[in-house]
Amino acid sequence: MRKRPANYHTRQGEDILDYIRSLGDRHVTVSSLVRHFAGGKGNIGQTTIYRHLERLTAEGIIRKYPLGDGKSACYQYVDSQGPCREHFHLLCERCGALIHADCDLLEGIRTHLLFEHDFQVDMLKTVFYGTCDACRSAGPSPENRI
Repeated sequence: MRKRPANYHTRQGEDILDYIRSLGDRHVTVSSLVRHFAGGKGNIGQTTIYRHLERLTAEGIIRKYPLGDGKSACYQYVDSQGPCREHFHLLCERCGALIHADCDLLEGIRTHLLFEHDFQVDMLKTVFYGTCDACRSAGPSPENRI
């Protein structure tokens, strides 16, 4: 088990970290954290959540994946075993799902860019935007996208 940083010994900080850790390799947004903690355990506010997420990100305990609007992001716990290997990410613009794309063809593009163009792709910031299968199956796109 990873040791908690010294500046997270507040009850709220520990609750946030414990919840994110409990999600495993699933992703979480600030709004879903606010909903999780609203009115219940700790009633942790949005500002406090942002503050702790930024610290956890800076210390490498969680990863931050910016979403397409330039304002919001989703977060993922970084297990010491590294469940989130380096891979491309697919972001559904309708439901916000972040999908890991372990794909030989995409790995070939990454390798090609490195050896043929001397360009190393930052896998944590490389996201393809589109629509997941579940949302496409649900019908036409509603106006309220992520």
